[in-house]
Amino acid sequence: MTPNHAVRIQPGADRRMNDDTARKSFLRTDEPAPYTVLNANSTVPLLLVCDHASNRMPRAVGNLGLDAATRACHLAVDIGAADVTRRLAASFRATTLLANYSRLVVDLNRHLSSPGAFLEYGDGVAIPGNRNLSAAARQARADTLYWPYHMAVADHVRRLSALEPQPLIVSMHSFTPAMDGVTRPWEVGVLWHEDRATAEALMAGFRAAGFVVGDNQPYSARMPLIFTLARHAEPAGLPHAIIELRQDLINHPAGVARLAGVLEHLLIDLLPAPLPHAAGEPSPQACRDRG
Repeated sequence: MTPNHAVRIQPGADRRMNDDTARKSFLRTDEPAPYTVLNANSTVPLLLVCDHASNRMPRAVGNLGLDAATRACHLAVDIGAADVTRRLAASFRATTLLANYSRLVVDLNRHLSSPGAFLEYGDGVAIPGNRNLSAAARQARADTLYWPYHMAVADHVRRLSALEPQPLIVSMHSFTPAMDGVTRPWEVGVLWHEDRATAEALMAGFRAAGFVVGDNQPYSARMPLIFTLARHAEPAGLPHAIIELRQDLINHPAGVARLAGVLEHLLIDLLPAPLPHAAGEPSPQACRDRG
């Protein structure tokens, strides 16, 4: 990245005070907030995040010069990931954060210094609206969408970490069956760097359920470009994993239900029992009992 395109890669000390001003200058008053939080006060020791949950574009950036088909494809959104994540949020009543804007505006799972944060070209497609972005344009997107999301994640990590036991943090993604003309054989991927135990338990469970599983495939959490869990989970030593689901398996309701059901059983085995639950409601332990 050239110096004139530099963007602040840490939030300023006055970030919280300026968030509302930044949002008003970039997002219209009738546009959604940068992210959605589900079960914000849950004490279940599970935090779900979905960085690429939406293909929405702020009106400030138009359509980035892309046609409707491209804005609906894997470059713009992790197809099906939000649907699976929402089902898990409902099953566990766990705190969940979902991004409300497309990764093509700014990729929440990339370091801001990475070329992928403001993608100009991917999988054979140029993104005209990201070409030659000024430092001010990059900073506006970061201040409005990127840092508010990550500060919210950090707040919930701190809140849940103050309770017992420590939370499991799961980052939900999906991947396209083919990339750059190369077919991907995996149906599910588990990405990990420091937390081998959580990753191995998830991979073993997916394999037992009959899935072809990638170990740090189709991407690796050891790559320096991965941001969310490297920032929020690894430094605190919290159990965590990135789960990648192949998009053709979850681009329809039956597939979403199937994968969410498998994940319910795998995650319940990684969480302490009994889990906290609201008075008068069945415990999330029912996820295990249904098996």
